Amino acid sequence: MSTRSRAFERTSVVEAPREAVWARIVTPQGINDEMMPVMRMAMPRGVRGLTVDTVPVGRRIGRCRLFLFGVVPFDHDDLLIAELEPGHRFHERSTMASMRVWEHERTLTAEAGRRTLVRDRVRFEPRRPLVAVPGLPWLLERGLALFFAHRHRKLQRHFAN
Repeated sequence: MSTRSRAFERTSVVEAPREAVWARIVTPQGINDEMMPVMRMAMPRGVRGLTVDTVPVGRRIGRCRLFLFGVVPFDHDDLLIAELEPGHRFHERSTMASMRVWEHERTLTAEAGRRTLVRDRVRFEPRRPLVAVPGLPWLLERGLALFFAHRHRKLQRHFAN
């Protein structure tokens, strides 16, 4: 890991079977439900019907636009699913306008009682202008960790109903 890289992990339990949780987290609708109202991601025009399960592994699918509060464009994710174990795990390795490196690995583990352990591991390296601001990489890490905590709460709420 580069000295400029930052990383964190988030783990939580969702009260639903692994198959149901997987079916939710691989769709653009499920992803955006987790992220809103903080952020929304739009798939590129030619691949809007794809899910994490159906994107070509190891090939960039294009720039997914990111919208703050669902409406204000602020970044893009040049999405690449590097590894995929359907029903269990994906590992995204992408670049963003703001991040030289963006890695997001999500793993689902079936637990007793039809529960699912959801684990997100995130590693990122901000681009030079962001790295140069003292304290900003730490602040980004804290903000992203809070954002993923929000995503986990939203996923838990979805299955609590």
